[in-house]
Amino acid sequence: MSLTSATSFAAFDAAPFAYESAAFLQPIPRPAHSEAVVRITPRYGRGPCTVTLRYFWHGAADAPTVIVQGGISASRDVCSHAGSAGWWDDLVGTGKPLDLASHRVLSIDWLAAADLDGAAAVSSEDQAEALVALLDALGIVQAKAFIGSSYGAMVGLALAARHPARLGRLVAISGAHRAHPLATALRAIQREIVRAGVAAGTVDAALGLARQLAMTTYRGADEFAERFDAEPEFRDGRFHFPVEDYLAAAGRKFVARFDAQRYLSLSESIDLHRVDVTGLRLPCDVVAVSSDRLVPVQDLRDLAAAAGARYHEIDSRYGHDAFLKETARIGALVAAALSSC
Repeated sequence: MSLTSATSFAAFDAAPFAYESAAFLQPIPRPAHSEAVVRITPRYGRGPCTVTLRYFWHGAADAPTVIVQGGISASRDVCSHAGSAGWWDDLVGTGKPLDLASHRVLSIDWLAAADLDGAAAVSSEDQAEALVALLDALGIVQAKAFIGSSYGAMVGLALAARHPARLGRLVAISGAHRAHPLATALRAIQREIVRAGVAAGTVDAALGLARQLAMTTYRGADEFAERFDAEPEFRDGRFHFPVEDYLAAAGRKFVARFDAQRYLSLSESIDLHRVDVTGLRLPCDVVAVSSDRLVPVQDLRDLAAAAGARYHEIDSRYGHDAFLKETARIGALVAAALSSC
């Protein structure tokens, strides 16, 4: 809901925009893509610092705001706007499960450690505090809901545990209260590949290889078997297996849009994440995927039990990426959660 009475405006002092008075009825209009300077105290930092948040706030101007955050590679561009596609266009838009005719979506580009004035790392709590500061700056007392997938679900849990009054509901999809140790092991190998590439001066190759390894954990075994169970092709002096071309293309695409240091920072942030969700003080839906090897269903069952949340499990061949692929089933859960707010 929008702010309708005077409140504390200390967080507004650093923002690059101004309000005419403290007792305003509507936030000042601003473009869908914008920036806000906010002040937070990083968990692994040396003290308070100011950070610039790049955010996207789009939809019906007077509608309730819904925060939507994806994985570490997701940008603030949740849905199509001004001719550019969004990463969750199937779910967010006019007439879609998160209907922009009756809602306004808010998303940020993730902060990295380099954004935090010398902090040793960025935490899910830092992202949550930055979002709360942004809500203050935009004049939003409470977001109608937070819909988070993967790392976004982790940040949503951190925000819900620290500031439950700022959210009407949390939908946590394929993201738990802690990282599973086997998933941490896989990400640790990916980070070592990138660090070795940085040291050797082969950053792009290393980042691409790390992404290729990550792709084997994002999708389910059944999908790989269905798509890539074919004979290898002999070319360039060796056999190439069908899955290799898919992985190489995914690596090249990732390198074209992502920075190695940012990747290292956000990958590490996943593994640093640990939130006490016992008796979470707001309504919560936890969504698990049967074939997810990064976030096992048992971890999400444990999360739902500890938080007193509604538990949903989707049987899918798409593994961790089901939130991007199973749009009809995920969309139905999102729409139901929003209707109950």
